[in-house]
Amino acid sequence: MEIKLDVPITLPVEAAARAMVSTHSTESSLREKIIEHLFIGGLLRCLWRKGVRDIEILRSEVDRSGYDLVLEANGVMRHIQFKASHRLAKTAEMDIQVKLQRKPCACVIWIRFDANRMELGPYLWFGAAPHQGMPALGDKISRHSKADSSGYKAERPNHRVIKKGRFEELATIDEVAERLFGVVTRADP
Repeated sequence: MEIKLDVPITLPVEAAARAMVSTHSTESSLREKIIEHLFIGGLLRCLWRKGVRDIEILRSEVDRSGYDLVLEANGVMRHIQFKASHRLAKTAEMDIQVKLQRKPCACVIWIRFDANRMELGPYLWFGAAPHQGMPALGDKISRHSKADSSGYKAERPNHRVIKKGRFEELATIDEVAERLFGVVTRADP
């Protein structure tokens, strides 16, 4: 079996997978921004189609409160923490900043994506209905991914581990828009 990448060569599956993993690791900051922009564009397009035009997008200047973006639409303000992993990743849990729970109506959106084409979906949702607080994160404290010289991985007391099973899978950006902002009405034709 072979996978054709957006390059002029065809690689065996194992080599293609190694190339993707390597690129996604070494270029993770760029990948994160691409995914965020694709998500925002898709969500804005969805809201436009549904007649929602009063939309605000705010970015945090400093990453210390657990959210990446604030979106407001349909009378609902959401503090959102984004997570992302490619569809073939075996990631079974995510670390969530506890300060996120202090924000009203906060949520986590774990974006799954095609590693080659950068197409988004499905989406994994951890949050509550509009105007409701975020579900409890639980008590499992996360640990640093890198060990110290003795092999010990220190705790990250301000982060909790959330298992994938606690997230709700949403297939489309329309479903994400409904979870974020509630029932939105269609514009008149």
